[in-house]
Amino acid sequence: MTEGLMGPALKVSSIKSALIWVVMLICSITLCVSLTIATLQDVKAEKKNLSEQLHSYAAIIAFNAVGSIETDDSEVEDKRIASFAAESRLHNIHIYKVQENGELSFFASYNRRDVGPYPTQFNKVEQYQNATIGDGVMELTKKIESDGKLIGYVYMRASLDELSRYVQNRVLFDILIALCSLIGAFIIANRLQRRFTKPLYSLLALVQKISKEKDYQIRVPSMEIVEFHNLGRAINTMLDRTEQQMTKLRSAESEIRQLNQDLEQKINDRTLALKTSNQDLLNTLSTLHQYQNQIVETEKMASLGQMVAGVAHEVNTPIGLGVTASTLMQDKLAEIQKAFDDKKLTSNQLAKFLGDSAENLGIIYRNLERAANLIRSFKQVAVDQSNDNRRYFNMYQLLNEVLLSLRPNLKKTQHQVILNCDEKLELESKPGPISQILINLIMNSLIHAFENKEQGTMTISVTLANSRCYLHYQDNGAGVPENIKKRIFDPFVTTKRGEGGSGLGMHLVYNLVTQALNGKIQLESSLDHGIDIQIDFPVIPK
Repeated sequence: MTEGLMGPALKVSSIKSALIWVVMLICSITLCVSLTIATLQDVKAEKKNLSEQLHSYAAIIAFNAVGSIETDDSEVEDKRIASFAAESRLHNIHIYKVQENGELSFFASYNRRDVGPYPTQFNKVEQYQNATIGDGVMELTKKIESDGKLIGYVYMRASLDELSRYVQNRVLFDILIALCSLIGAFIIANRLQRRFTKPLYSLLALVQKISKEKDYQIRVPSMEIVEFHNLGRAINTMLDRTEQQMTKLRSAESEIRQLNQDLEQKINDRTLALKTSNQDLLNTLSTLHQYQNQIVETEKMASLGQMVAGVAHEVNTPIGLGVTASTLMQDKLAEIQKAFDDKKLTSNQLAKFLGDSAENLGIIYRNLERAANLIRSFKQVAVDQSNDNRRYFNMYQLLNEVLLSLRPNLKKTQHQVILNCDEKLELESKPGPISQILINLIMNSLIHAFENKEQGTMTISVTLANSRCYLHYQDNGAGVPENIKKRIFDPFVTTKRGEGGSGLGMHLVYNLVTQALNGKIQLESSLDHGIDIQIDFPVIPK
């Protein structure tokens, strides 16, 4: 479970085992070091004692051998050194005599019975002046002098078997001491870990109980160990704060439930209003289609029927966006309602829903208003009436709203629209006709100018001077043929005859500019060099 929640599994250990192992490890290291040092010191002392004894024996033998060497009586000396047979550690004793020519000769010797003779060591008498250990024996030589004159040497060879047995016994004794000490340390460590782990287990059981039962009124009792007592006080402080937070949370949940009830009522009211608006819009659209059918019935108004169809197609875009936004809002409402019914509604969900609702209502409002303006514009063109719906608005925001409504058309292509407009440009005019003008111009570029071009650019520039708004529209598309350019604003002029083109798009733009906005429009274009349209109309700057 730990690996699933926190990545790779961690190697865990308990305080109980860790405490025992630490105590045992410290005791083991301390015992090993101390016993090893003590044993080495004892062995060193034993070797020193043996060396001193050999020096003493060698000094005695050298003192006694002076007379025997001077009288050349080796038998007396053999008997004398044979008395060292009581010393079991001595294996061999040699006495060498210095001849007149300076060479050494064998004078007397003692050999332990179970050891036997040992070769002479003439060439090593100087080397063994200090006791030397090797191959389980200690060897030593001592000069024999008479009146300051060197007359011979004493060579002694002693066994280290007793020292080895001493070392073995000492090691066995040290091991026995170590085992007894470790057993005692284990018992003490076990009792020590119980004293420390018992309050820990109590704290763990208490925390698990709080986590399972979610009863934050439980408190940790006082403990004998200071550190655990302080830990318990810290846990109690945390439980106090948690209990306070839970109280605040329950209060907040109550407020949220009340807000949800109010929100539900507001949503129901706005949904009902939205349904009414949609129905009115559908009725208007139905009336528009009926009006189109009436136009088609007469030969005189047959061409206007195509215009109605084109306008109806344009109306479907904001209606579709409004219906999509309302459907999305209904889905969001269903999610919020379900979360509310299941009592799982959070403040973040509520805030997100309010933000989405405001955005969707804004989209619905803007598109319904755009559709209504379009229908009004169509009616105004049809009956030759002027539009009196003027208001202050932000031109840059209006341009972005137009691009937003055309996003379904633009996102299917690689064409891009460049806006050159002051973000703070506000003025009083008629935003409906302006929106329809821009929509028709952009759609005209998409359908005609960029028909055989994968990536085109449309540029919209807006400036304000002398209480007039100058709107400059450009594209780098196919341009307008010369035979059509002079009649571009006439009704029913199109290059898509028989392919769904009505020829009323630019005528509608011309009527909107000249009649609705009381402005002027001028077009410059040539084949393969795009189109350049200059529009200006009077406004009231803010």
